[in-house]
Amino acid sequence: MNIVLLVILAANVLISYKAFNDTHFFRKYEFHIGSIRSGEQYRMFSSGFLHVDFAHLFFNMFTLYMFAPFVIANVGALYFAYLYFGSLIAGNLLTLYFHKEDYYYRAVGASGAVTGIIYSAILLEPNLYMYGIIPGYVFGFAYLLFSIYGMKAKNDNIGHVAHFGGAIGGFGITLAKHPFLISEEPITVIALLIPIIILFILAKMRKI
Repeated sequence: MNIVLLVILAANVLISYKAFNDTHFFRKYEFHIGSIRSGEQYRMFSSGFLHVDFAHLFFNMFTLYMFAPFVIANVGALYFAYLYFGSLIAGNLLTLYFHKEDYYYRAVGASGAVTGIIYSAILLEPNLYMYGIIPGYVFGFAYLLFSIYGMKAKNDNIGHVAHFGGAIGGFGITLAKHPFLISEEPITVIALLIPIIILFILAKMRKI
């Protein structure tokens, strides 16, 4: 396993495990609009290493483990790290934008970063199959549509909006490095762009 990926996986597991057993630690580093707007911008980064429970942690880390090697093989470990953290920040920036007036809004999770890696992997490997049976672009599309449902339901502490911000980050950062994908894989590019467009249409209509 690549050392950069291993470090990211280990950091998520160790920090999340610490937070599972320490409520004060969890509250200090989670994404919280009121705290961020009062000056605690470090939460924009730290919240990406916290998870709601073991299931949330496992799903994110397993998905990252499945998709990351495709990205690393195509762009290298350093650009992979840039993609991961760029998507994490992009996800939280979009969350801040959507909820800037909701001072009590809280969220945690590496979902933004992981979604960015999913998008990047699918762009770089259009014939990728998740779990050996689900086409990558179908998984990515479904993942973000589920996020729309999560945003509307608002029944958990998972950062669903961050999924979209992360997708935008992974999408943009990957195409910035390999712009030829737009002309060589237009169907994949369009398929991944559709749920992002749906989000902004719904937002403009105030449906989410």
